[in-house]
Order: sequence, then C-alpha cells, then structure tokens
Amino acid sequence: MSVPVEISAWKAAPFDLEGETVFAIGDVHGCADELASLLDVVRELACQSDRPRRLVYLGDMVDRGPDSLGVLRLWAEGAAACGVDRVDRIIGNHEILMLLAMSGGRRGAKAASMWLAERTGGSKALEEMRAAVRDPLAPPSYELAIAALGRQVLDRLLTQRSHLRLGNVVFVHGGLDGRTPQATFLAPPWTAGTAARWACITTGFLDWEGGFGGTLVVHGHTPPHKHRPLTQMEDPHLFLHDRLGLDGGSAITGIVTGAEIRDGRYRILKAGTPK
Repeated sequence: MSVPVEISAWKAAPFDLEGETVFAIGDVHGCADELASLLDVVRELACQSDRPRRLVYLGDMVDRGPDSLGVLRLWAEGAAACGVDRVDRIIGNHEILMLLAMSGGRRGAKAASMWLAERTGGSKALEEMRAAVRDPLAPPSYELAIAALGRQVLDRLLTQRSHLRLGNVVFVHGGLDGRTPQATFLAPPWTAGTAARWACITTGFLDWEGGFGGTLVVHGHTPPHKHRPLTQMEDPHLFLHDRLGLDGGSAITGIVTGAEIRDGRYRILKAGTPK
C-alpha cells in the first residue's frame, strides 16, 4: 500500500560527507508500508544525484509495528534495488535484544525477557516468525529466523555495524556521550548488550550542548515525545547542537522519518499519515 511522503525544503548545516549523497532512515519498527514508500522516494531522489549515493539504516527496524518481517525483507535488499551505490546497516537496541534473545543461554534468557516485554514490543515480531513457520510455540532462535526470513537476512542482521563515520559525520543509533572519548564510547560490540550505550543513550547525549569535538551526529532511537523534554525542540528533526535526529515515532505516530544529506545541507523525508 502506497503512503504519502513529505519532502521538506533544504536546510543549511555544516555536513561534510566527502562529496557523497547520503539517505539515512531512522526507526521503522515494523512499519513496512511506510518504509516501502520512503524507499520509492529514495530511488527517485537518488537518480537526481551525480555523486556517490549511500543508504544508511539507523537501526530499530523491528518490533511494535504490524510487519517486522516485511521491513526486514526490504531492509536486506542490496544497493542496486535501492537505487544507490552502497547500503550500510547500523544496529539498534531492538535488534540487539532480538539477536541476543535468539542466541540462547543465560544471556539469551535475560535479553528475551526484555525483548518480549510490552514496552519493547518484541512479542509482535516473534509472533510473525512463528506464524511464518506455522509453529505457535517456536522459541526465539537463529533457526527460527532462518526459517521465517532466510539465511541472507539473518546474516545481515548478525553483521550490522555499530556506527558509520563519513567525513565529519557519525551515523549511530542512539548517539554519543559528550563527556566520553568517542573511540572509548563506540568500542563495545553489540554483543555486549546494554553495555553498548551507543545504541540506547538519551540523557548525556540529547541534553548535551557542548558539541562532539567537531563530529556531527545523525541518529535515531528517541521518538518525538521523548526527544522534546530533553532538548526543548518543538521539531525534533532539526539540526541543532551538532545532532540530527531521525526517529519519527513510526509505530506510535505513523511516521517513518529519513533524510537526504549532502555537503552543507539536508532535507527531511517523512513517510506516513500521522495517527
């Protein structure tokens, strides 16, 4: 089903992407129709660029929404299908919990309790996988993911990046800690779970106004209703204090948010109808 996509006017910002055109997509949370329409627009806009074109997913593709499996199939498509030269997939805290839950053992059991909690919404994604394999009692596992989605999708889930650094920009799911050296903060792998704070930070990042040593941060993770109390920003998708947030609230608001970013400017792409 096609859904409307709103494209903002260009806004100036000191991005230096070394000449690339980057399309970044924030949290999707199972909103497959919105992602599909957003990707249609990405393909159209990418044709207008004569520069190298890159698509960056910022994480949290799964949970809460109606079609996490559909989202993951779109998310796993190669660069040519997306109309770009390269796709980078950044892992979010929801993918971390899901993958740890599927890994089994003590760590897996703890992650599963967090992933399947109502506030996280992982039970919806698990129910989709169970329905796909026609086993309503199938436990979370890599085998279940392969049966429901295929080996390629699982392989791409397991090989996601913690962050991408391009020019003066870091693309990361949660953000940075302005008081911690970036190399130290970004060092923990996603397998460290909650110790990988780059995937889940809010306080210490969104309320930090001291900059990040010349690094600009493009991130997801924090939806508008949680973003505004920390930043006092009426519009959470404006570049301010060296940050650009692209979590539109997706399953909560009906909006999946992305951006087209070029050297010196950006514009916001919003897919969906507000709830």
